[in-house]
Amino acid sequence: MNSTLPASRRQAPAARQRGVALFFALVCMAAIMLAATILVRSVDTATLIAGNLAFQQSATRSGDGGTEAAISWLNTTQAANGTVNVLTDTTHPFNNDNAAIGYYSSLDTGRSLTAATGTRFVWDNTDSRLVGTDTAGNTIRYIIQRMCRVANAAVANANCLFSSATLDTNGQHVQLPQEVCNGPGCPVAGQTPQIRITSRVTGPKNTVSYVQTFVY
Repeated sequence: MNSTLPASRRQAPAARQRGVALFFALVCMAAIMLAATILVRSVDTATLIAGNLAFQQSATRSGDGGTEAAISWLNTTQAANGTVNVLTDTTHPFNNDNAAIGYYSSLDTGRSLTAATGTRFVWDNTDSRLVGTDTAGNTIRYIIQRMCRVANAAVANANCLFSSATLDTNGQHVQLPQEVCNGPGCPVAGQTPQIRITSRVTGPKNTVSYVQTFVY
């Protein structure tokens, strides 16, 4: 007796196996596509973070431009008023607020330099000085604050934080005012109020950076 099965019945197991292989192939392809998508998004995020850090560093470096511009204004103003005694004469520019050029004769701790709301400096043309925009697209402004408690008063009556001469470990002497200044407009020994310069840099992609420097 012939026990051979028909051809159609012999081919059925192979067809079922091919169907299972296709299912596993589709699952593997879906997993690979998901992994590729996650990898691409991870690379994009890393690139975005690196770009933001680069913009932030660029803005911080540009803050030096604000500091130098503020120091230049201080030097020019002092030279133009060399005969006015800043210690006792209230007419000296250093003894009076001038918001339009970003100068304040007191620290004014009630106003924030960095807050987005509340009592603060808005950092526009009404309360800060515009330096300009550099080649990297960073816009630079500065605010100068005399480190005194009393505004619009002569240095002698403004309760200021004063500087003094120092001698560091390398023997580099920082000169007192009387060592570099001559004339009736010079302060007496040690009477140099410290000045705080705050530079605010606004760069591309709304990057904002603040740089502070103390001078005297």
